[in-house]
Amino acid sequence: MTRRLLLTYLSIAVLVLLCLEIPLGLIYSRAERDRMISAAHDEAASLSAFAELSMAAGREPDLPGRVSECARRIGGQVTVITRSGTVMATSHSLSEQQARKLLGRPDVAAALGGTGSTDVRISRIGGVQHLSVAVPVGHDTPPAAAVRILVPTDTVHARVHRVWLLLALAGLAVLAAVAGFAFAVARWAARPIRELRRATAQLADGSLPGPVTVTDGPPEIRDLATTFNQTAARLEHLLASQRAFAGEASHQLKTPLAALRLRLDNLEPAVAPYAQPSLNAALTETDRLARMVEGLLAMARLEEKSATREPVDLERICTERHNTWAPVFEQYHVLLALTGDRAGPVLALPGAIEQILDNLLSNALRHSPPGSTVTIEVRHHAPDRHRPAPDGRAPRVDLHVTDEGPGMTEEQRRRAFDRFWRAADAPKGGTGLGLALVQRLAHAGGGDITLQSGPTGGLDAVVSLACANRPDTSHAFAHPRTPSQQLSTHI
Repeated sequence: MTRRLLLTYLSIAVLVLLCLEIPLGLIYSRAERDRMISAAHDEAASLSAFAELSMAAGREPDLPGRVSECARRIGGQVTVITRSGTVMATSHSLSEQQARKLLGRPDVAAALGGTGSTDVRISRIGGVQHLSVAVPVGHDTPPAAAVRILVPTDTVHARVHRVWLLLALAGLAVLAAVAGFAFAVARWAARPIRELRRATAQLADGSLPGPVTVTDGPPEIRDLATTFNQTAARLEHLLASQRAFAGEASHQLKTPLAALRLRLDNLEPAVAPYAQPSLNAALTETDRLARMVEGLLAMARLEEKSATREPVDLERICTERHNTWAPVFEQYHVLLALTGDRAGPVLALPGAIEQILDNLLSNALRHSPPGSTVTIEVRHHAPDRHRPAPDGRAPRVDLHVTDEGPGMTEEQRRRAFDRFWRAADAPKGGTGLGLALVQRLAHAGGGDITLQSGPTGGLDAVVSLACANRPDTSHAFAHPRTPSQQLSTHI
């Protein structure tokens, strides 16, 4: 903003100076030219009158002295010449040939021809621009002689150039003063905006700034600062309420659910055989409610804080989650395979990739028929020129979790990331929060997730992650199914 205000003020100042100084310089140049012409004309008329009196009184010998004096005064050349080409007086040496050429000059010829009282011309002689003034001597027609004055104009041009230089220096001085004043005004006007920008950046990073104190600047900026302080205070109150909810709900909701689950388990020996299906359904819904509460709390904790991305070992995490989930998949007669390229470290929130894989594998297992295969695959990302990566040109890695289940339609894939949304033909036990949590975890780590049709008709969940450094693609890894001793919690 400071630069734009400064450029605006300077542009206006330059425009004003041009509108003032250019006409002033042109007027001065024209006035100097007119003054020089008028002075030369006055000298020529005075010398012409003196020459007429000298010729009438028979005092022609006095004429050379007056001519020399006039030439010294104007700094030029003065010549009095008759119609026959006789030089009566001259301030410089002049041969007969030069005298004859002088008769052919347009200004001298016009004066001797009696066509006008004076003839003023500007011409170049020897590469130097001169002002030539020729006037007739006497009032006869045609006159007997003529006075010619030749004045170089370099002196006038030097004065004009000096004036233009002074105008330019004055303009630069004015521009410097305007620039200093404009810079001070721009800094004064932009200072509140810089404060608001700093506070907004802190708010975007997750750290709530204190109230922005703006006591100067334009009224609109002060009003904006007041509105920003009110917004920041409101956000701080909402975040405090959310933190309080996440902390209190974790205990207040999980404890009754655990007690309810325990009571249902204790009822199982006393339930009649015909009521066993109802008890099993109640236990299933209780577990689903517990997972839903865990998912909501996880999303609330994710939204309330701004975590920093860290480099994590994607290959190690994929191997660990494969080893953990493989025995569970075996129980359902589903093969869990791990393959792909070496990825190296990627950027993600701490613990986010584990949760992403747990949710994607849980969904894949729920929709996979017996005898099918679920594949965890790591591929180096192929850039899409129509959809640039969130991290610009940073190398990326795609984590694929592909199943061979019924898959989803295009409409279902668009809605799959909505909270609590579940397809009409989805198996029982889901909460509708898993994919929503996966998407938030991926976005919080600077990545993205998309759902695509699998090569065999199932679903291919693709998580795009930014590399912490350039990946090494010289080797690939593939792991068979390995037993594990513990299954992590999933939604």
